[in-house]
Amino acid sequence: MSRWDLIYDGYEPAAERLREALCTLGNGYFATRGAAPESSADGTHYPGTYVSGCYDRLTARFGGQDADNADLVNVPNWLPLTFRAAGGEWFDIDRALAEGRLLAYGQELNLRRGVLTRLLRCRDAAGRTFRLAQRRIVSMDEPHLAALQTTIVPEDWTGVLEVRSALDGRVANTGVARYRDLPAEHLVREDPADPGDPEAQLLTTVTTTSRIGIAVAARTRSSGPAAASRRAEPGWTAQDLRIEVREGAAVTIEKVAAVYTSRDRAVEEHGRAALAAVRRADGFDGLLERHALAWAHLWRRAQLRLDHADVQRVLNLHIFHVLQTVSPHSVELDAGVPARGLHGEAYRGHVFWDELFILPFLTMRFPEIAKALLMYRWRRLPAARRAAAAAGRRGAMYPWQSAADGREETQRVHLNPRSGRWLPDHSHLQRHVGLTIAHNVWRFYEATGDTEFLAEYGTEIILEIARYFADLACYDRSTDRYRIRGVMGPDEYHDAFPGRDEPGLDDNAYTNVLTAWLLHRALDALALIPEDRRTELRERLALTREEITRFEDVRRRMYVPFHDGVISQFEGYGDLEELDWPAYRERYGDVRRLDRILEAEGDSTNRYKASKQADVLMLFYVLTPQELDDILQRLGYDHGPDLIARTTAYYLPRTCHGSTLSSLVHAWILASTDGDQAWRVFREALDSDLADAQHGTTAEGVHLGAMAGTVDLVQRCYAGMNTQDGTLHLNPRLPAAIGELRLGLRYRGHWGIDLVCRQDRLKVTLRPGAALPIRIAPGDQEVLIQPGDSWETPLRNGRASAADE
Repeated sequence: MSRWDLIYDGYEPAAERLREALCTLGNGYFATRGAAPESSADGTHYPGTYVSGCYDRLTARFGGQDADNADLVNVPNWLPLTFRAAGGEWFDIDRALAEGRLLAYGQELNLRRGVLTRLLRCRDAAGRTFRLAQRRIVSMDEPHLAALQTTIVPEDWTGVLEVRSALDGRVANTGVARYRDLPAEHLVREDPADPGDPEAQLLTTVTTTSRIGIAVAARTRSSGPAAASRRAEPGWTAQDLRIEVREGAAVTIEKVAAVYTSRDRAVEEHGRAALAAVRRADGFDGLLERHALAWAHLWRRAQLRLDHADVQRVLNLHIFHVLQTVSPHSVELDAGVPARGLHGEAYRGHVFWDELFILPFLTMRFPEIAKALLMYRWRRLPAARRAAAAAGRRGAMYPWQSAADGREETQRVHLNPRSGRWLPDHSHLQRHVGLTIAHNVWRFYEATGDTEFLAEYGTEIILEIARYFADLACYDRSTDRYRIRGVMGPDEYHDAFPGRDEPGLDDNAYTNVLTAWLLHRALDALALIPEDRRTELRERLALTREEITRFEDVRRRMYVPFHDGVISQFEGYGDLEELDWPAYRERYGDVRRLDRILEAEGDSTNRYKASKQADVLMLFYVLTPQELDDILQRLGYDHGPDLIARTTAYYLPRTCHGSTLSSLVHAWILASTDGDQAWRVFREALDSDLADAQHGTTAEGVHLGAMAGTVDLVQRCYAGMNTQDGTLHLNPRLPAAIGELRLGLRYRGHWGIDLVCRQDRLKVTLRPGAALPIRIAPGDQEVLIQPGDSWETPLRNGRASAADE
């Protein structure tokens, strides 16, 4: 990689699916994997195009049980384009490689402009040599358009070049091996319509059960005269071009495609809209110019620069993929952010709690996108209320996995590929997803000061989640504490206590502490909104004085388990057995999926002090040290000094990082206690997708939460930034490897705040504007900055203090 380019020299079939995921192009409305245009789904390639929020539900049989399952649909493929000399074989890159006829190959993804380029030389079976250059975009300017430009040079022959440009609806969701025995046909194949235009093609289809109409249209043109003919069959249509070519003379074929669905706004009929879009679209160069300008605007708002080239290039890649999944085009879509982006079919395209790691970056750069993702949750508040009522609870119980309508999408059984056994899956008991949603709402308000959003939507979300957790907490007279039973924490390796028949754990510390935090914030939110709106909410929600009193009572007397001077992951964690980590690492090498290893041995992670990923330590990620200290003090826990250091030292060697998010969280926490180790763990988290070819699943979709989280770690952890109490707090702690960090931020109505952090100095500049002055708090100071002004201070030991003035 260079700073702005992901470059591959040579073609490697074994790495092709990983490359396809990392070279995905998208614009927030739809995305297309970086598959070769001439390829189809097989053991090497997996072309896939996904439209944000486009789900379909099929009944599947898991481990002898019938269950409905919603999938993000692989929609018709707009890419197919191949070529041959007349009478020869159609170009197939794998055959050319196998037969020694692939003479040169290179692929480059330019992040600054969002362009995927492929260069190759090949020879066909008759000895004719071709040189090919392809450029591809998915337009960030016009969200329904994509384009492919292919230039072919016949190096040593003259004759007829045949080009086939197709639209393929014979696709299915088969991109994840462990799902392939499940129903995958989400599209009803239809006979292609005649568009009445010799240059155009149109393919329409509808999803099987959700009945979403999908239309893909294409326009294919040649730079030279071409004789065109059409082929069609159900679910597939192609345009064949015959072009007279001369030795050494280039011919260029441009394919412009449009994707529309029946969910789109301001569209009368999606098929006609798709055709109209390709007919009026510019040529490739015109589309590229507007597309590159749109990306330039995004990069300007996403400014994050540091003087470490290796880190900068990967951060650029991560920002690029976040903005391809959720962009300004996402704002009106009513879609959540899939944990694996729009890059593949892992997790079936479901929405988890990964917003916790994604929204902080968006809120400080693109608050309109962050708000749209929160509105996705608000629109599913009725479904969360119904789920809570079905469980006999008040308020709103959000699902661990969400898709189209907000119902619980989490599977109830899962397959262990090591043992071949289908096992009960209790991950739906991770109630902390609701705490994440409430936390995101509050942090959004703190950063934006958007009191209108808080009054109209945010407070209602927070209150309904708070009602659920206040009701879930049960009073224990023996301890005079409130306890929460029968849940799972973020760890996911522990779903029951050894010897207990019922699934779920008691008093997961992360859940209990955040419940106390939430109930406090629910009361704050009520107090902040206008009195008339407060009255409306209390009347409409039937929120009684007794419930408010319970909020107060629970937040003051919530139980938090401790053992050995650290916070316990859950009640009874300290009684579990220690695992012989060296023995398991020696026997298996990679122990990230320790749960599968132990189950195949007839054992269970429930017996051991062994975690898949950060659980207790998540508290130190989502709460500032002062927030956590305040909560524990209000609860009456005298935890003594250095709680974070003690707890981190305890859990770090007992965690196997089975999730990419785990290294990210540990890097954040270690930054305040062990800078060298923190930097090493950060670099591991940073490179997790790029280095994922052998053991990981990035080929099935990138880990978007980890990608956004690494960017957020730089902007919030290294810059020491948080946004509490109407003040922008800044306490930089740059790693030794970074000399300078520059950020461009949006905060409380200001479109431009420039932050420069160096090892010995901090500078804040507020660009001119009409918004009110802002308060910043570097270290112990508090400063009011007027629009158009700058302020700077020296740093001592990486921190600012009043003495530095």
